[in-house]
Amino acid sequence: MLKKITFILTLLCMLVLTATGANRRFTLVIDPGHGGHDAGALGAISKEKNINLSVALQFGKYVERNMPDVRVIYTRKTDVFIPLKERANIANRANADLFISVHTNALPAGKIARGFETYTLGMHRAKDNLDVAMRENSVISMEKGYQQTYQGFNPRSSESYIIFEFIQGKNMERSVELARNIQRKVCSGANRPDKGVHQAGFLVLRETSMPSCLIELGFITTADEERLLNDASRVDDIARGIYEGFAQYRNKYDKSISVPYRAADTESVPVAKIVSDTKQEKDERRAEEADSAPRRTVKQVETRATKAKTVQQNRRQNLQDKPAQQSRQTQQNRQNQQNRTVAQNKPAQQKAHVADAPVFKLQIFVSNRTLRKGDAHFKGETGYDSYQEGNMVKYTMGASTNYNEIFRLRKTLVEKFPEAFIIAFKNGKKYDVNQAIREFKQNRNR
Repeated sequence: MLKKITFILTLLCMLVLTATGANRRFTLVIDPGHGGHDAGALGAISKEKNINLSVALQFGKYVERNMPDVRVIYTRKTDVFIPLKERANIANRANADLFISVHTNALPAGKIARGFETYTLGMHRAKDNLDVAMRENSVISMEKGYQQTYQGFNPRSSESYIIFEFIQGKNMERSVELARNIQRKVCSGANRPDKGVHQAGFLVLRETSMPSCLIELGFITTADEERLLNDASRVDDIARGIYEGFAQYRNKYDKSISVPYRAADTESVPVAKIVSDTKQEKDERRAEEADSAPRRTVKQVETRATKAKTVQQNRRQNLQDKPAQQSRQTQQNRQNQQNRTVAQNKPAQQKAHVADAPVFKLQIFVSNRTLRKGDAHFKGETGYDSYQEGNMVKYTMGASTNYNEIFRLRKTLVEKFPEAFIIAFKNGKKYDVNQAIREFKQNRNR
């Protein structure tokens, strides 16, 4: 009897632990550097602490609005002083998955530099990296009893930094990957000079127990850089780049994600298909692949009949450049496609217009303002739409009751918009995409 009770209790504990793990939210800690009486580096018109907070909050908003399932924790959201060790403790107590610290760089008077760089924990390999770490670590001298708190660490002594030489640990590899993602996304998306990914001995990173990185946004002591870091539009560009780098990392390592889809930036993170194609859709795709010059610019996801017509037109334009034998074969394919379209168009339209059917769209990015036509953020695409949610404008491509059409649209745009994901609307209102997919599958079987 005792053995049975023990077995049952053990089983219940395992079930509770499994449920807890399944429901655990991915946790991101954002750390705006400095604050309160610690102003950080000083520029001609601003203070580092305020720039850090501005970018950190904007980055956090992108995460909160685009990934509501992520738990976002800030070490500070106002102008207050937080001891360096406490910043790390906040992340450790929350059992965070990632820690990202936001800072602004500076140089002595008379020196000029520009650009964005990202650091992970490790031994500096250049004096410049050591100088950055020393400046950021010097904040501990503002804390009472810091010699005891940090076990005799002297932020101004190069000998103290020997402790970072042998730091490797399980988080090193992922920290470097995170830093590279952020560096690449910010420099390309926000048009920032790329100063690279480096290692240095940052105490705030050493105290954390999860993958982490420290960002240096730019140089507050360089006049044009300081103006840029105080421009709301450029702050938004940088924050969006940080978000995209974070999203790329999270989509790879957070296994709880099912929808939106993970970004297919690497072969190791494939995008799984949820709904299989019908025979007609497979025929359409084969016809599209037969076209020797596939069109990368997507205006709107067309109905099946319109799409078939577009394929015919594209093929007709290419006939002049193909040998006679290929032309005859292409004409035959076009005739076959036309026959399929005529035979299947009516039932397809009936399925597509099931009453109250969810409408799928591809969300490509979010902005805190309405962008003008031809803005560089659209990367040459013109057939976009937008909708307002809170204070943000969210831009989408395509609109179809056929989930598979939007799925294929995403594949054509993934290189331009790697973080794009599928959303759904029903009766003009935002709708749970998982439920929308279930309804799509039910409607197609009617």
